[in-house]
Amino acid sequence: MKRIVACLLILCALAQGVPVFAEDMPYVSEVMASNGTYKNGHAYDWVEITNPGKSAVDMSLWYLSDNVDKPKKWQFPEGVRLKGGESLIVYCTGEDMDKGKNGEYYANFKLSFSGDDVVLTDSEGALVQRFSFPEQYGNISYGVTKNGETGFFAEQTPGKKNEDRVYAARADEPVIRTAGGFYEESVTVTAAGKEGQILRYTLSGETPDEESALFPEEGLVITETSALRVIAFEENKVPSKTSAATYFISDPSPVAVVSLTTDNKYLFNQKTGALVKGTGSTPNYEKEWEYPVHIEYFDENGLCLINQMGTFTASGHSARQNSQKSIALYARNAFGEDRFYFNPFPNRDYDSYKSILLRSTNSDAFSTRLRDVVFTSLAEKLDIIYQDARPIQVYINGEYWGHYNLREKINKHFVAAWENVPYTDEETVDHIDILARTGSDAYVQNGSNEDWLELCDFCKTEDLNEGDNLKYVLDNLDVDSLFTHAAFEIITGNYDITNVRVYRVPGGKWKYLLFDVEAGFLSLDPAPLENYIKDVDRPIQAFRHEPLNALLAVPEMKDKFLRRFAEILESSFLWPYVESKFEPWEQVLEELLPRQNERWPYLTMKEWRQNVDAVKYYARVRPRKIVSMLAKRMKLTDSEVETYFGPVQQLLDEQNVLED
Repeated sequence: MKRIVACLLILCALAQGVPVFAEDMPYVSEVMASNGTYKNGHAYDWVEITNPGKSAVDMSLWYLSDNVDKPKKWQFPEGVRLKGGESLIVYCTGEDMDKGKNGEYYANFKLSFSGDDVVLTDSEGALVQRFSFPEQYGNISYGVTKNGETGFFAEQTPGKKNEDRVYAARADEPVIRTAGGFYEESVTVTAAGKEGQILRYTLSGETPDEESALFPEEGLVITETSALRVIAFEENKVPSKTSAATYFISDPSPVAVVSLTTDNKYLFNQKTGALVKGTGSTPNYEKEWEYPVHIEYFDENGLCLINQMGTFTASGHSARQNSQKSIALYARNAFGEDRFYFNPFPNRDYDSYKSILLRSTNSDAFSTRLRDVVFTSLAEKLDIIYQDARPIQVYINGEYWGHYNLREKINKHFVAAWENVPYTDEETVDHIDILARTGSDAYVQNGSNEDWLELCDFCKTEDLNEGDNLKYVLDNLDVDSLFTHAAFEIITGNYDITNVRVYRVPGGKWKYLLFDVEAGFLSLDPAPLENYIKDVDRPIQAFRHEPLNALLAVPEMKDKFLRRFAEILESSFLWPYVESKFEPWEQVLEELLPRQNERWPYLTMKEWRQNVDAVKYYARVRPRKIVSMLAKRMKLTDSEVETYFGPVQQLLDEQNVLED
């Protein structure tokens, strides 16, 4: 009887649009319909369900939906029990995923940012609650206090006790009237909000709160390089978004500058900071934490091209251990624009980017800081996907953070842009396959590896001299891409053979992606060549070698590979062309590195010069030597060497010869 009465009370309240709940029945207590908290690249909407009673409730076979006319869209897994006084979170993915377990649950519908319903139904099919919410603000949750008041929360609390206060709306963002940028001595900054707002600010990178300093009506005088953040407070409203601008005082830059501004808890706090090791067994910088950050980009003329909120993560592999860490930046809809509407790269004609990379360089941080950017630029003529680059300086919370190389970030959006897939075609973009190394499950960056592994196994076991077998491979693998990638890696002598990635656009063929070749031109060692060209039945190492070597067993494919190898030597590795790629990077780094080395004392200018000269030596000599190494490895006859490489070898001997 008690249950029936409770349900009747709820139904009466629902008819009036009031999201009430019975004392002992689970209810929807908080929702997030525009999530900006990312985990492993995802920020799913979520629904919090709370049990206000003292006894546990068996949620098995209860239902959750976003449509009152279709209340059984998603069913709780059997065995889910919600203890008295506790809450659980259901992530609304919009996909048919594993329903989840151990407190992680995934529903097959999404919530609408523009306003929606959440419908909770019990195991008997009775409507428990229809929770309606209005249009939402980015990364702001909406829910119910313990007193039954509904509204927006200043702080989201998924899985925890809700705040006692809710707000009807969010205050409008204040306007910083004085443009951020470069000033010779000092600058007086003015800002304005709407009538009735109180503006507060910080210069430390921290989000201003109600204890922060009041923004002066007459303006704020800034006398040293600083990152300003301003926020508006208003009665009965959630505090506004923070406006931000960086002012560089007597601090010019010969190259473009990226300025990042965010709270210390996201950066260097030992428990929560993404750029420190922390205190746990797994370093913080390995945990893929993604946090909000304000991003400004000033070009080499000081013009601000982007000024927006986004997110950041620590990036790279072994380089995460370096003090100066690489940082990936993402445009996220929950914080404003979902693209960076600019193009900083010299060899691209794109109108925007979803993500960009601030690369501190990997092992090359202690050597030349230019190997990868110079070597990848040698692929400009080769019709293979590679990351464009430009030198920049980075500031974090107004503090100089050093020289970085701005790079395109390798992900599905990067591949889509190269392959001319419109970023508005989300269905296609989402299903681009990107695989690293061997392509096994541990190295699936996006999509599926099933077809790739099947193709590699086929090449390992089948004779491609048989027509149908060869056709199958050619129908599924872009052989030009494979041969170009293999030749490039062999010529440069990139001994880091873990850096092999393949990708496929839906409906297309598998192609190779060129990246992280900074371990090239370090020696005349034939080891990289030996890793690429070997029998198909040899053990698999860092990448699948079978497709290349199965094809080389086919005379026409061997011919195609050797001709492509010679073409690449001539187009990209004659010394005048290679030298032209070194020169601009050497010039700019000679200007940037004194300050970089003061901030991060990895190497002296003398050491840097010696390292660059050594790399240039191998970049000049190795292409001359590679033909004989290739001929020995592939057991080419003297006639074959002359046929394929005679003319280009003569050019190499003339143009790559060392000067006295």
